[in-house]
Amino acid sequence: MIVIGAAIIGAIVGGMTAKKRNGNRKDIAQYAAGYGLAFMILGMFATIIIDRMAS
Repeated sequence: MIVIGAAIIGAIVGGMTAKKRNGNRKDIAQYAAGYGLAFMILGMFATIIIDRMAS
């Protein structure tokens, strides 16, 4: 769940960043994908750390 949530939040942040920088639709899509993947990787690490601490 953390990974999915992080990916969605990353996509939203990326899309808003590109829109603030006056990007076109392709820029917004690329930023959303890039930020979504980056946040998803961070969410994966967070999930692993939480799992290791719990057991």
